[in-house]
Amino acid sequence: FIPFLLLCFFSSLILSAHDWPQWRGPNRDNLSQEKGLLKQWPKDGPVLLWKATGCGKGYSSVSIANGRIYTAGIINQQTHVLAFNTTGKLIWSVQNGPQWKAESWMSWAAGYDGSRATPTVADEVVYHLSETGQLLALNAETGKKIWTKSITAEFKADVPEYGYAESVFIDGDKLLCYPGGSDGYMIALNRNTGKLIWANKIIGDKQGYASIIKVEFSGVTMAVTMTEEAAIGVDMESGRLLWRYEIINQQRLNIATPLHQDGHVYVTSGYGKGGALLKLYKDKETVKVREVWFNKELDNHHGGVIVYKNRIYGTGHDNGGWICLDFLSGKKIYRTRDVGKGSLTCADSLLYCLSETGNMGLVDPAGDEYTVISQFKVPRDGRGPFWAHPVISDCILYVRHNDSLYAYKIKK
Repeated sequence: FIPFLLLCFFSSLILSAHDWPQWRGPNRDNLSQEKGLLKQWPKDGPVLLWKATGCGKGYSSVSIANGRIYTAGIINQQTHVLAFNTTGKLIWSVQNGPQWKAESWMSWAAGYDGSRATPTVADEVVYHLSETGQLLALNAETGKKIWTKSITAEFKADVPEYGYAESVFIDGDKLLCYPGGSDGYMIALNRNTGKLIWANKIIGDKQGYASIIKVEFSGVTMAVTMTEEAAIGVDMESGRLLWRYEIINQQRLNIATPLHQDGHVYVTSGYGKGGALLKLYKDKETVKVREVWFNKELDNHHGGVIVYKNRIYGTGHDNGGWICLDFLSGKKIYRTRDVGKGSLTCADSLLYCLSETGNMGLVDPAGDEYTVISQFKVPRDGRGPFWAHPVISDCILYVRHNDSLYAYKIKK
């Protein structure tokens, strides 16, 4: 009986290794630990295991934990958090406040309504921030509400121009996010109760659309994110602002989540601005940054970037195309303009590159040019771009477009 229990315990640990419990994966770097994946796809692409509908309208990606898939979408003009099983069957759907709608003067953005943030899962609890600032904690199995609050009301914050897009960050018993309000620019809450732990009231910057990453350096644990005007590092224990690096594009929209590797932080800003590598260093009792290099070509919009084997991969905004830079020097290794901009993830030494038009490419990152091994077209569900980032979990590739979620078998 005891050996059987041990077998069940260790089996659960193995299964949990496949989980993708939050935006950009366990470490928020979009690097999967999956192995044994196909190195080439059939002519028409990998096998479609199933297609789920009922996700609602939105650009949220998926998070996956303990045999359930979570996402968010707009249904009947309300934001919903949804849970599916691993065959695509809907388990539950819970409302999380009214949807974001473009103001009358934002005619160009009328079609951009839809969910933004990806749910975060920790210890059988799902957390989600809606586009209009409703923060919600749900039982992961049943969808039962644990607590909820309006971060705009509590922290005197205005809803961002395009709605909140942040996927909240969990660290131990803390939930961190960036309301951008005068009573709390960045905040830490007790994730079990929703009660305030600390609120930074001095940063002063409006919200960006990026999500927080955790960076540990020289004994200091910090939350790093992008505001409207800058990249910032905030002490996770106290909420004290440690450093600020100004990076402003012409639209004042910083969207891409930062990256951290070996004491360096990489940040990138769209609309022709570009990206910078920042080196962290200790200055007395605090941590600061200094610029190592700045490169204008990789002005990533919102498809995100990854660092793999000391190279940065992503797409530019103004001119599109996939770009590869050397991590430490910023030197361009290649740029191709034969595909538009998009999002990507990495698994089993290959890149999975999804364009805004639905072209999914399997790309070899090893060479000094953009090399597509295989590609296929993901079916469209209505109109609009493919803005939800692809996810790989348990040898399955998940791609969402609007109301539909596609699951492709990519196991070797």
